[in-house]
Amino acid sequence: MVNFLIFGPPGSGKGTQSVKLAEKFNLTHLSTGDMLRAEISAGTDLGKKMSSIMSKGELVPDEVVIEMIAARIDSTKGSSGFLFDGFPRTVAQTEALERMLNVRKMKIDSMLVLDVDHDELVKRLILRAEQSGRPDDKDPAVIENRIDVYKAKTEPIIEYCRQRGIYQPVNGMGTIDDIFDRLSRQIKKQL
Repeated sequence: MVNFLIFGPPGSGKGTQSVKLAEKFNLTHLSTGDMLRAEISAGTDLGKKMSSIMSKGELVPDEVVIEMIAARIDSTKGSSGFLFDGFPRTVAQTEALERMLNVRKMKIDSMLVLDVDHDELVKRLILRAEQSGRPDDKDPAVIENRIDVYKAKTEPIIEYCRQRGIYQPVNGMGTIDDIFDRLSRQIKKQL
């Protein structure tokens, strides 16, 4: 079983690429954003609590996300591994994920990081808001806050993973297919 983190700032395309990569390589796509949005759509207590946090571009509490991921891993059968999309977002979350995986005799094998220019990120997020109705992508102030939160809290994970020898930068500019080909080449090296 091989496990990948896919990283990049909001709008880098990690969600789009994760779905395609999971299908091609028989990986289970774990999108914490999708999991949380499902809770919000279902109107669960967790969903209501998380809605107010996410609408401001803030991060969800670590223990909630780790618990959701652990339950999903434990219930998944027949997968070649997992592709973590949107989690971890802090070094503390990375350490918590590693502990949870170690208990299951698993590890993070590679961190794939999509590098995308700032202006391109903003353009993609606004387009996504128009196409998919994601309210968190409509407000320029929320977009900038999400990018700032990523830089402050998530980018330090890159150095953490670099020190472990699992950091893999990937050019996130160009067409969806170009980016997919670059990511696929990185995953094939691990299989």
